[in-house]
Amino acid sequence: MWRRVASLSHILSPSKSSALHQGICRRTVWEAFTTDIMHPAIGGVASEEKNPLITFVLGGPGSGKGTQCAKIVETFGYKHLSAGDLLRKEISSNSENGAMILDTIKEGKIVPSEMTVKLIQKEIESSDNHKFLIDGFPRCEENRIAFEQIIGMEPNIVLFFDCPEDEMVKRVLSRNEGRVDDNIDTIKKRLKVFAALNLPVIKHYTEKGKVYKINGVGTADEIFKQVHPIFTELFVK
Repeated sequence: MWRRVASLSHILSPSKSSALHQGICRRTVWEAFTTDIMHPAIGGVASEEKNPLITFVLGGPGSGKGTQCAKIVETFGYKHLSAGDLLRKEISSNSENGAMILDTIKEGKIVPSEMTVKLIQKEIESSDNHKFLIDGFPRCEENRIAFEQIIGMEPNIVLFFDCPEDEMVKRVLSRNEGRVDDNIDTIKKRLKVFAALNLPVIKHYTEKGKVYKINGVGTADEIFKQVHPIFTELFVK
């Protein structure tokens, strides 16, 4: 069954310095894009008449979070939001912001956390739904802080899909998606960066009692048996 994370010392490696986290975060957001309870605040989406239900979904590449998001959407009616998808969507819309994002990318720079969060905010505010899965975001403390400042609230819960490195590597390699970075060495580097960046985020929300650790080993249905009661409990509170 699911359980809240009590200690992360055996899951991820010790955290690095804040400066290192921010530097890796900026680089990783770019790499991921190119390769791949609540606290209301004035002006944020939490000030709307009906507060949204926000779930952050975190896990390394190949941890199975995408598959589980699809099951959560189908079973509980959540809207699935991916930061990378939103950036690509904005670029394809030929909007002013989209052009700015594209220019930023062409210049070899990182799309600022603020811009990504505002795209998420736009989706939340324009949706008829009030339940959201934010998949693979925040990637680091910089993302988290930007989200809370702009949106004006914290997530209700955080799902952390914990999966052994060997299993994640095997899954990514078996996808056969034709990505140039789908090789063992590169995948292992991505996993190390994921661990370094996400430790502070997971630790922060663990201290607030919001993190649910999911064993990412097993079939999709077996893993969903751990996920299902979390959302059932959330709706009856």
